[in-house]
Amino acid sequence: MSSCPKLRIEGFTDAWEQRKLGDIANKVSTKNSGIQYIETLTNSAEFGIISQKDFFDHNVSNMENIEGYYIVDNNDFVYNPRISTSAPVGPINRNKLGRSGVMSPLYTVFRTHDVNEEYVEWFFKSNKWHKYMFFNGDTGARSDRFAIKDSVFFEMPIPVPHIDEQRRIGLFFTNLDNLITLHQRKSDALKNAKKYFLNNMFPSDGEKFPKLRLEGFTDAWEQRKLLDLLIQPITDGPHETPKLVEKGVPFISVDAIIDNKIDFSRKRGDITEEYNLECCKKYKPQLYDVYLVKSGSTVGKVAIVESSERFNIWSPLAAMRCGNKSAPYFLYFLLQTKGVQSQVLDKASNGTQPNLSMRELEKFPVIIPSSIDEQKCIGSYFLCLDNLITLHQRKCDVLKNAKKFFLQNMFV
Repeated sequence: MSSCPKLRIEGFTDAWEQRKLGDIANKVSTKNSGIQYIETLTNSAEFGIISQKDFFDHNVSNMENIEGYYIVDNNDFVYNPRISTSAPVGPINRNKLGRSGVMSPLYTVFRTHDVNEEYVEWFFKSNKWHKYMFFNGDTGARSDRFAIKDSVFFEMPIPVPHIDEQRRIGLFFTNLDNLITLHQRKSDALKNAKKYFLNNMFPSDGEKFPKLRLEGFTDAWEQRKLLDLLIQPITDGPHETPKLVEKGVPFISVDAIIDNKIDFSRKRGDITEEYNLECCKKYKPQLYDVYLVKSGSTVGKVAIVESSERFNIWSPLAAMRCGNKSAPYFLYFLLQTKGVQSQVLDKASNGTQPNLSMRELEKFPVIIPSSIDEQKCIGSYFLCLDNLITLHQRKCDVLKNAKKFFLQNMFV
């Protein structure tokens, strides 16, 4: 039987062959006699093959039993029958640690031959082999484990192109994965940088100068109350549960505050024009209003309004408006600092759910620059950092979606 994938590496036109896993791989069942290896490995759907110590923070296996474990050499493949959302028939991963270790006999270990290992690895990261598993195996007595006989497992059909095409496909996905890792690392590094600068560009209690300062500013900072940064008292939305309608004005609550941004796709629903007018008598959202979650398990989360679209808010969000008294992005990032977040946790009452009084929030002592220009510069500095983080995270997400698409269309 021959066939071709929907998407093809340029320059290749030959039909693919269908082989059995047993034609290109041998089962590994070499026992760890005499305890040649003491490092126990595990096969994680998320992290691949890693040391048990790295995954569980300790060795789960009993040293007395590892003589009966299978030896897993570098580049050996391992099938873990434990199922999960991301691995509905259990994951198959390649040992890329560069060293040998041992695994429980509950796993199936196999070693490939006459094929490119990277190609086989990426084939098993697609879901092209799941149909065979579902048709020929089952979850058995335990709902968290997939059951399939070895003899049936090694009958699994594997599409095999020419060895040169295998290499190109393996390299394509490896390079794509490396690019995803690069952008994720850049995003993580920028997030760590942001934490560092938040802790050092805002003075601690009792200090009048931050440890790090933007060039051109030398004046001492002043201690104020949070209310001093606002043109009106802190307010919130309605306290009753609104009646939601199919189409109307978007209505958001704490669910929509994700990574200190407002995600309107996570709105509670829509409210009528009439109900929105009633809400606006108390509070009408404006561009650059700043929100802090004042009740519930996510108390302390912060967001800023960056859209001119109409919407309204529910009572768990405390709304703050700077006007011309302070720079809104300065306030937005000030609220994310360790000093303010510690006050939130300290002052929030601990009932069924944490709750922070708006009047208590207004009294929070904060240290701020007297110059609104310095406030604006600090706000712009952190906004640029946030935009860079978002840029790399979006690139990472786009590449992950591309990877899913190619996995589905570059294998038969």
